[in-house]
Amino acid sequence: MLEKVFANILENVERHSDGATWIRIYFQESANKATIFVENDGAGIAKDMKNRIFEQAFGKHTGYGLFLVKEILGITGIEIKETGNESQGARFEIEIPKEYYKIGPE
Repeated sequence: MLEKVFANILENVERHSDGATWIRIYFQESANKATIFVENDGAGIAKDMKNRIFEQAFGKHTGYGLFLVKEILGITGIEIKETGNESQGARFEIEIPKEYYKIGPE
């Protein structure tokens, strides 16, 4: 299902990020979680729309893309939010609690 999550996020960038010329995906670990960032340099998302983009049937097409992403991740305790600045690009943060991932052999 993780493949569907990233496919939907990247498709969302392709459809809605007017003027985007790059997408960056990176990982950052802290004491109690890991965060996967997906950023682009497109138009960004208006402040009043940040939470609505994850609602069912919201959007210009089916409206299920980001809703489905949030639901898939939520089943496993992973959260997603949009933290970019309008007119400076979108930035999705996928927060994974420490108990749900492992890096390298133990």
